[in-house]
Amino acid sequence: MKTSRFFVACALGASLLTGLLLPLNGHAQSNGISKVRISTSMGDIEAELYADKAPRTVANFLQYVKDKHYDGTLFHRVISSFIVQGGGYDAKYQQKPTRAPIEHEGRKALAAGLKNTTGTLAMARTGDPHSASSQFFINVVDNAFLDPTPIPDGDPVAKFEYQGRVYENVARSQLVNAPQLFGYTVFGKVTSGMDVVQKIRNTPTGAGGPFPSDVPKTPVLIQSVTLLK
Repeated sequence: MKTSRFFVACALGASLLTGLLLPLNGHAQSNGISKVRISTSMGDIEAELYADKAPRTVANFLQYVKDKHYDGTLFHRVISSFIVQGGGYDAKYQQKPTRAPIEHEGRKALAAGLKNTTGTLAMARTGDPHSASSQFFINVVDNAFLDPTPIPDGDPVAKFEYQGRVYENVARSQLVNAPQLFGYTVFGKVTSGMDVVQKIRNTPTGAGGPFPSDVPKTPVLIQSVTLLK
């Protein structure tokens, strides 16, 4: 099935394949942290990736880096009050082929301290929590509503609060598997080049390619993504 556009949900009021753990190809890591440079047509962005906190997600991203998948792709979705998103479409707005999607590990990353705060990198996906492949986004504001929802201990869960409502004695599996509670997996953070992110964030947008809105009027190209260490 062809996906027209991977996305992060904009609506705040949403209602109620396991990925292969890929090798890091011999590149050394320091304390589970890799560093990459995202070279764009507006300048360079450097980021740390936290394999100790989101191992499958980082391994997946680094495999796409090794494969040069990101070279020549666009930041095709830019919302100044939300995110900048890319990694899935070439300069002609053609969707690039990807490997199988990876297992969502947002709760593990959240428990390790990774939240959707300004400057963090997270995986884009469809409504299926386990659909992330190559597309990623950079949060340009704090987007706490994108964080996974922690599930309290117990089975059944004695008390669970969500969007102002209280649920009692809910089967744990019902909560663990509820799509709207998965959130989005954070796996890295910008360490330099936030000024470039701000330029991308503030670029004028409109319709472009197959998309009716949020596309930079002057294309913002990811020229390359390079593993620094």
